[in-house]
Amino acid sequence: MFPIRDTQPSYSKPVVVILLIVANALVFLHEVSLDEYSRNYFIASYGLIPDARHLHASALITHMFLHGGWLHVIGNMWFLWIFGDNVEDVMGHVKFLIFYLLCGVVAAITQIYFSFGSRVPMVGASGAIAGVMGAYLVKFPRARIVTFVIVFVFFTTIEIPAVLMLLYWFFIQLFSGVGTVAHSNVSEGGTAFLAHVGGFVAGIILVNIMGTRPRYLQRRDLNW
Repeated sequence: MFPIRDTQPSYSKPVVVILLIVANALVFLHEVSLDEYSRNYFIASYGLIPDARHLHASALITHMFLHGGWLHVIGNMWFLWIFGDNVEDVMGHVKFLIFYLLCGVVAAITQIYFSFGSRVPMVGASGAIAGVMGAYLVKFPRARIVTFVIVFVFFTTIEIPAVLMLLYWFFIQLFSGVGTVAHSNVSEGGTAFLAHVGGFVAGIILVNIMGTRPRYLQRRDLNW
């Protein structure tokens, strides 16, 4: 299953989402412009390395703007575009940016906890985007997600309730993450599933703590 769009209307321009997508795209284009040695050095310098000897506090932020390949960055930005505009709409631009970064930091700390000592750089915005998805679940559980699916040899789209799709995604990350804990090794890379779990849970908690813009409190399409 792959989400194409949601049916939830947005009533303001997603300025922060657009700027985040542009920033991630520019950083990635810089990455691919580098030679292999320089690219590896760049990722090692700004990616998040759980090993204590290489761990820098600034990497809790900078790692969110690095990506490991075209599919990685395009997939992350696609999910951010689908779910981020509505969350930014109800939170407001500044609050959403703070929320996004906090979710990314919590996601990173979660991954550090479960893979401490690893020398493999963690990169990507997926932890922060998982937080956005968690907030979307809280605020728009009744929205519908138009999803691309493959049934045997046929391709089609169906509308899936947001609550079902997002909970399905969360439990896939959770079970995958639990399965990787016992196999962690400093030489192994892969998807940071537990960062997704941490970011998603952080999004659910933080959107309730940080609240919504007052003028949106009376909207009937929100779940309060």
